[in-house]
Amino acid sequence: MNVIKRSGEEVNFNIDKIANAIRKANKATAHSPMSEKDIQEISESVAAQCKDLKRSANVEEIQDMVETGIMEKGYYSVAHNYITYRYERALVRKANSTDKQIMSLLERQNEEVKQENSNKNPLVNSVQRDYMAGEVSKDITKRFLLPQDISEAHEKGIIHFHDADYFAQHMHNCCLVNLEDMLQNGTVISETMIEKPHSFSTACNVATQIIAQVASSQYGGQSITLSHLAPFVEVSRQKERSAVRQEFQDSGIPYDEQKINQVAEMRVRREIEKGVQTIQYQVITLMTTNGQAPFVTVFMYLDEVPEGQTRDDLALIIEEMLKQRIRGVKNEKGVYITPAFPKLIYCLEEDNIHEDSKYYYLTRLAAKCTAKRMVPDYISEKIMKELKGGDVYPCMGCRSFLTPDPVNHKYYGRFNQGVVTLNLVDVACSSKQDMNEFWKIMDERLDLCYRALMIRHNRLLGTPSDVAPILWQNGALARLEKGEPIDKLLYDNYSTISLGYAGLCECVRYMTGHSHTDPVGKEFGLKVMQYLNDACAKWREETNISFSLYGTPMESTTYKFAKCLQDRFGIIPGVTDKNYITNSYHVHVTEEINAFDKLTLESEFQKLSPGGAISYVEVPDMKNNIEAVLAVMKHIYNNIMYAELNTKSDYCQVCGYDGEIEIVEDKNHKLIWKCPNCGNTDQEKMNVARRTCGYIGTQFWNQGRTQEIKERVLHL
Repeated sequence: MNVIKRSGEEVNFNIDKIANAIRKANKATAHSPMSEKDIQEISESVAAQCKDLKRSANVEEIQDMVETGIMEKGYYSVAHNYITYRYERALVRKANSTDKQIMSLLERQNEEVKQENSNKNPLVNSVQRDYMAGEVSKDITKRFLLPQDISEAHEKGIIHFHDADYFAQHMHNCCLVNLEDMLQNGTVISETMIEKPHSFSTACNVATQIIAQVASSQYGGQSITLSHLAPFVEVSRQKERSAVRQEFQDSGIPYDEQKINQVAEMRVRREIEKGVQTIQYQVITLMTTNGQAPFVTVFMYLDEVPEGQTRDDLALIIEEMLKQRIRGVKNEKGVYITPAFPKLIYCLEEDNIHEDSKYYYLTRLAAKCTAKRMVPDYISEKIMKELKGGDVYPCMGCRSFLTPDPVNHKYYGRFNQGVVTLNLVDVACSSKQDMNEFWKIMDERLDLCYRALMIRHNRLLGTPSDVAPILWQNGALARLEKGEPIDKLLYDNYSTISLGYAGLCECVRYMTGHSHTDPVGKEFGLKVMQYLNDACAKWREETNISFSLYGTPMESTTYKFAKCLQDRFGIIPGVTDKNYITNSYHVHVTEEINAFDKLTLESEFQKLSPGGAISYVEVPDMKNNIEAVLAVMKHIYNNIMYAELNTKSDYCQVCGYDGEIEIVEDKNHKLIWKCPNCGNTDQEKMNVARRTCGYIGTQFWNQGRTQEIKERVLHL
């Protein structure tokens, strides 16, 4: 059994430390009233409670158990001294807690930070440097930038103020990169003029440099579309035709236009292959200033370009992108595995969804890719047009969607200002199942979220374009003048700001006694979602800021929320008895439901999450059942705007096993990954890929998220 210290370091549980702390408090009390038997009984009770948690308890939780144990035995004077001692120690720690956090991080002992982000390797210097800066930013944010009530609400898991590790700087969340503007009109990268590319391969190379620069200037995900690269295929085609013609003339070989076009087309196909390879490998191998590959999504939508040659060229790029992702990338052992990035999104549309459609072959290829590599995810053109005023566009990164622009239909170059998430489970549990009290508390918590979001917004106000020239001056998001503030981009629907929510499933269970898959629970769940939307609409009307409701992915926050709920309300079966809470509106991972019913049900909730959300179905190995994958894809097209299929893609570097790596409990009740073939448990010697929050994670997860992954039931 282990304990997580305040610094984040995980150490062995030591019952003697508990007993010694009680003895000190007892000794400081007149007449030392407690017997040694009492001290041992309390210590053993705390040890039993920690064991029952089925996870590593933190020091604060253990001290709360000790306090309760002392008071339950009636030794209130001893409890008073113990509480006073805790308070005095807290004052001392307040002066140097950040130092200890950083030192434990540098010594690779900070378990919480090590498992915070499943796409960051915390042992790498550049990641450590980013985490060090993040600890300082969080400390500044907590002590100077946030009001005490918001800071305390964040610490207690009532709300989550996202990305506090970047908040000290004037940075935004995520965006849709206007690659078209930058490639067609030129841009500047690191004070170097980049003119319009003269070939497809050069355009791909420039695109990857833009991606890296953007990733280093914001903290969230970004998306590009392949349609912005498609026109450069024709540029290369004309260039190759001229070159081939000249070569025939110089060599004296007889030729005609058909022969020229045939040879040129072969060269263009090879260039497309190399260009796509450039994007894939550079995105994976590039390391941004925060020590990770860029969180980038690539959108594949045929109808985004005019019908004819350009659309056929886009189809060639999409085909190559899918083929290369199916192949995968080689790990350090030279074995092809599933990469985390770029994330791919394939748009299902009339031109590719039916078996007699012109581009149906691409849809079959996408299905094969999903079965093997977990991407692409799918956007339904049909449903999106219904929900977004006739427009179709990608999310910013994994799930955050812009609000529709019915006037200009502009989406690329827009961004999200940031997120604050409301813990719906805490609202419910705080109400003690009193419906009137629930809505009263909801209003209080929404006001808290609104003020926190306005702090995010105001932090960006007055930011000069000079802080990130690639974004604000050189076309990724705008073409502002040097020194010009970005303020006008924060209003009038140009950017969004997100009210996140988490734990609708547990909230509904607690308040109604039903799952939201049941009609009674569903009715209440939809009512909650509409209430949150109404709040966003009210704020939008009052401020001219585009507030929008967002289904929070909660990669690491799920564990924090779960621990806070257990601390505040104890273990409530079906509500707080897990080390995670459910993402957004999702059906609970343990609930039996088939893929088609799940997507149909969740589509009703996704409609009420306009700021972003993604649904998923958990499936077994589908590589030999592509028809079933296609059936799910067709269901997505007809029923839900944005969804994905989750499978597994693992490899043991010790024995070469490429089946599913299992999650098991070790002797300390810690969840670990284990190869079922050879018993390998060394995470450094295995490649594990799992979908955890829209993105694929490959660097493992905290104990809460790992439990959630372990408990997922199959939907197909």
